[in-house]
Amino acid sequence: MAKATNKVIGEVREQFGKGAARKMRVAGRIPAVIYGHGAATQHISLPAHEVTLILRKANQVLTIDVDGTTELTLVKDVQRDPVRRIIEHLDLVAIKKGEKVHVEVNVHIEGEPYPGTLAMLEVPTLRVEVEATHIPESVIVDVEGAVEGTQYLAGEIELPKGATLLDDDDLLIVNIVTPAAPALPDEDEVEGAAASVGGAAEEEVAAE
Repeated sequence: MAKATNKVIGEVREQFGKGAARKMRVAGRIPAVIYGHGAATQHISLPAHEVTLILRKANQVLTIDVDGTTELTLVKDVQRDPVRRIIEHLDLVAIKKGEKVHVEVNVHIEGEPYPGTLAMLEVPTLRVEVEATHIPESVIVDVEGAVEGTQYLAGEIELPKGATLLDDDDLLIVNIVTPAAPALPDEDEVEGAAASVGGAAEEEVAAE
């Protein structure tokens, strides 16, 4: 689950613009903003290495210490360089303990379906309402022994205690199917290919 113990030190930003942001990243800091609960938007910077490690998992909660004052925040948006994939900017939403938030949680398939079938993940995430400090890393769909035609709908998936499904109950999440057999060439195609090979061989003999 997302933890409120991801504590990092924030520094107030007083310079803005692309140039200032570039210098900040060179210095190992990430520009960020905190907003929400009607408070004025805070412009801060965060330690790049620490935050990058934390954000390897989705829906992380950060406890940010700015000049001795701590703020509980949920990572709302992560902007990355499209080539180098480094974090360029963060949008953070101020939250309170016990407050519920709307998030997307990854769906994870466990188990093996009936031999000869495949478990197709139709929707990779579920939208849920959950306490900000108890966001699950994933929800599990156990497909062990499931036969062809078995379907797992959103409303049937077990959610963590306190979580409420926001998607439609009948949303198809996982579908058990039998892979289609590879198409075999028809007789005309086989005969045509054989004739082509035979003709080429005759031409080589004639040329010799």
